[in-house]
Order: sequence, then C-alpha cells, then structure tokens
Amino acid sequence: MDNMIVYIDEAAYALKMLTPMLPSGETRTPTRWIVVGCAPRITHHVSKWVTNSARQSWRGKWAEKVFDQIVPLLQGPGDSVITQVARGPLCDLTEALITQYGAARVLDARRPKLGQDLPPVTHQQPQEAQGVWGYAAVVAGAGVLLAAD
Repeated sequence: MDNMIVYIDEAAYALKMLTPMLPSGETRTPTRWIVVGCAPRITHHVSKWVTNSARQSWRGKWAEKVFDQIVPLLQGPGDSVITQVARGPLCDLTEALITQYGAARVLDARRPKLGQDLPPVTHQQPQEAQGVWGYAAVVAGAGVLLAAD
C-alpha cells in the first residue's frame, strides 16, 4: 500500500492539485491518504478574546467542513483516508507520520498566500521567501500593466 501525506488549507485549491494525481485503471495500487488540515491562523487581536476551548471547537468545525469536501474524492476501491488537524511544526508532524505509517510521498496542497511565507512541510522543501518583495513585485507588475494601457 502506498502512503501519501497531503497538507491542505483550502478545499478548492487542494481539489485542483489532487484530481490529476488520483490513481486510475486496473493496475492501480491501494493508497493510504493521510490528509492533514492546516487551519487558518487566528489574528492576535481575536485570540485575546477567544478561549482555548472555543478556538479548538472552531478548528474542529473548520476541519470537518474541509475534510467533507476532500475525503469522498480520495476514497477509491482499496484506499483508506486518515484525517487530522495539524498542531505544531509541520516538519516534525511529517516525520512523526512517516515513522507511524512508513515511507510516504508528501504533497503540500496549501494555497500560497501573497506576502506570507508558508512553513515547509519537510526539511528538504526549500523555503520560499516572498515577504516585502512579493508585494513590490505585484505593485511593479500592476504599474507596468497600467502604463501599457
């Protein structure tokens, strides 16, 4: 059985990335899909006023909503789907999952966000630093488009 660890934060973006990867045909091998939901961060301002139990409840509802859209797509004949919500550093979680389930391929299906550096999911994954330069590139590109008109 193949193991596939998939990190998601938005169902629509993850579906676009997962659909072409789904095995098809008679020669397919069963796959254990380990889907890890990376819940959006709560802003510092909001976190001051929300209790920890309310935050955990919100994360659970968010995960249930996202997993309900992803899991039916992954449940093929002979396949199994395991879901969980990420807590802590993703590199450590990936190592723990590989230790628990054996060798696995890792897919980072999180939607990239402008000006925000996503933490890597493995130690081999290069860190993409955008930061302020990402904003500068967008503003410069918009300026070129306006100048061309």
